[in-house]
Amino acid sequence: CIINSTIEMVKPGKLPSGKTEIPFEFPLHMKGNKVLYETYHGVFVNIQYTLRCDMRRSLLAKDLTKTCEFIVHSPPQKGKLMPSPVDFTITPETLQNVKERASLPKFFIKGHLNSTNCIITQPLTGELVVENAEAAVKSIELQLVRVETCGCAEGYARDATEIQNIQIADGDVCRSLSIPIYMIFPRLFTCPTLETTNFKVEFEVNIVVLLHDDHLITENFPLKLCRV
Repeated sequence: CIINSTIEMVKPGKLPSGKTEIPFEFPLHMKGNKVLYETYHGVFVNIQYTLRCDMRRSLLAKDLTKTCEFIVHSPPQKGKLMPSPVDFTITPETLQNVKERASLPKFFIKGHLNSTNCIITQPLTGELVVENAEAAVKSIELQLVRVETCGCAEGYARDATEIQNIQIADGDVCRSLSIPIYMIFPRLFTCPTLETTNFKVEFEVNIVVLLHDDHLITENFPLKLCRV
């Protein structure tokens, strides 16, 4: 728990009949030197902030409780975010973790990402071109992945899980045709790239090309998400 505040909104007494609105506010003061991290809903790491309202009633009436989540955004980073464009080429020779490279059909795919330093409120953009491919293309997809690392001095566990998958091409695409890359970062399921003493939250995007002979081609790009 990095924050825990309790305030009394109304003194004991009787509320008038009808609708009663009670305004309230309180500062978000952290415990000690802890940091107020941005809201994030992950698999192994969750950062959530909730409000709970308790209404104490007389002996014969049951107390009422209501809880809701509120969203916290981290402060914008200082300074200008420098774009980091990436050009890529995918061929049988550039692939890693391939057991039988000789059995792969010939293909040549190129493209670029406009930046792997990304503003979280703006889309990831770029383009991809299939220059040639012996086997017919079945599908081209963009896969956004969260990489969560948790642990302590005894050891760390690092797990990658899918956030979302977007198909950017369906079927055997025309050769030498520019295919736009466009992905919006989903709210709550992404946050600015985070590294602390006990856990890390990082993000990657995979470009996945599926051929008709069930060959799966994947190219991985680490991303750095920022709020500006």
